[in-house]
Amino acid sequence: MLSLCKPDMNLMHTVERKNGKTLPQERDLSSWFPTRLFNCFSMCRMEEEPWVIVEKKESQFVVNNSPFYFNGFNTYWLMLFAADQSTRAKVNEVFQQAASVGLAVCRTWAFNDGQWRALQKSPSVYGEEVFEGLDFVVSEAKKYKIRLILSLVNNWNDYGGKAQYVKWGNAAGLNLISDDDFFSDSTLRTYYKNHVNMVLARVNTLTNVTYKDDPTIFAWELMNEPSCPSDPSGDTLQAWIQEMAGYFKSIDPKHLVEVGLEGFYGPSTPDRAQTTNPNAYVTQVGTDFIRNHQVLGVDFASVHAYADSWLSSTISEAHIQFFESWMQAHIDDAEKTLGMPVVFAEFGVSSKDNGFNSSFRDTIYNTVYKILLDSAIHGGSGSGGLLWQLFPLGTDYMDDGYAVVLSKSPDMLDILSLQSKRLKIIGSVCSWHCRWNCQKKHASENIL
Repeated sequence: MLSLCKPDMNLMHTVERKNGKTLPQERDLSSWFPTRLFNCFSMCRMEEEPWVIVEKKESQFVVNNSPFYFNGFNTYWLMLFAADQSTRAKVNEVFQQAASVGLAVCRTWAFNDGQWRALQKSPSVYGEEVFEGLDFVVSEAKKYKIRLILSLVNNWNDYGGKAQYVKWGNAAGLNLISDDDFFSDSTLRTYYKNHVNMVLARVNTLTNVTYKDDPTIFAWELMNEPSCPSDPSGDTLQAWIQEMAGYFKSIDPKHLVEVGLEGFYGPSTPDRAQTTNPNAYVTQVGTDFIRNHQVLGVDFASVHAYADSWLSSTISEAHIQFFESWMQAHIDDAEKTLGMPVVFAEFGVSSKDNGFNSSFRDTIYNTVYKILLDSAIHGGSGSGGLLWQLFPLGTDYMDDGYAVVLSKSPDMLDILSLQSKRLKIIGSVCSWHCRWNCQKKHASENIL
């Protein structure tokens, strides 16, 4: 397939750019994309690529020897809906809608600890029907060619989280006083490792493929939004990340691993912490974007972006400016300091914000996507964004304000589709090797 898609560099250098770096707005790419290259791209899409595990080479993701830039989404509740036959169809609906607009990566939970319909009912005791729900999620994702980032525990109390591990520890006779003991207590660390091993070694009952061997899984996430405010120095969380990243790799050296951070700067970069963090409090939560991602075994950086939660719940131009500066700082640091890809693993705008309107939401999404597209065009570290969160019709009662329902928002459907197509084109016009000959950068600039 790569030979079919190998670009004609002479052709691409003759393509006229529109308005400098401004990208065209047409939904039908054939109206602006060179005919020969568009036909080649279409041919590539029709051919079945081998379904292989995503790799990382320096600051880029790679699939089948080509750069992998992606548009994606979060839908955290897939496992629980799949565990119940009455709601399982909603899982298929989510993937079907995501695939229809080219979303290639989904982030979702592989945990529900000690709660209703628990995956892990108590330490190392599992609900098989819920595990089979997760099997279904993985199986369905592959059918739609969507890769999964699976998160293994929550920092927050929802779905159990580190607080539930502390409850289990105290029930076993430990004398734990803080939820942050999750990171330091040896018994709780063993509980978590046992869960990691249980998930990674799981043999899917529908596909008969072990999770640690399944290319459908894009990456493992240590924790959703870890923080340890009881130790602002960051040493406690850093030690936990080092131990757990190594543990993941000892079981599964093939898949990528990420931490799950929100992206707050810490003591290792005081200037960034002062000028880039959204407020003073987040500097004291025990996380450190640079230091935490320099751990051996961590393959790429994760960042979340919520101007309405971190700055003000009243929408304003300051929100747009925050997204621009926040994202660009992390892309620059991922490339120049960390030498790894960065994924904006959660971002969005809440309909509960004061002054919310769909036009402002569209502006935020276009801002995020433009920054990511610019990075991809120039071969940068900004490799993908996962909107929070994609919902099908009939799940409004789960909406936290950020849900995107495509059937209710044709503008968002257009925005998502166009971003997905652009990123696929960038990945298709050259092989991995030509990127390192600096051809991709110039070719993509001329195409887009």
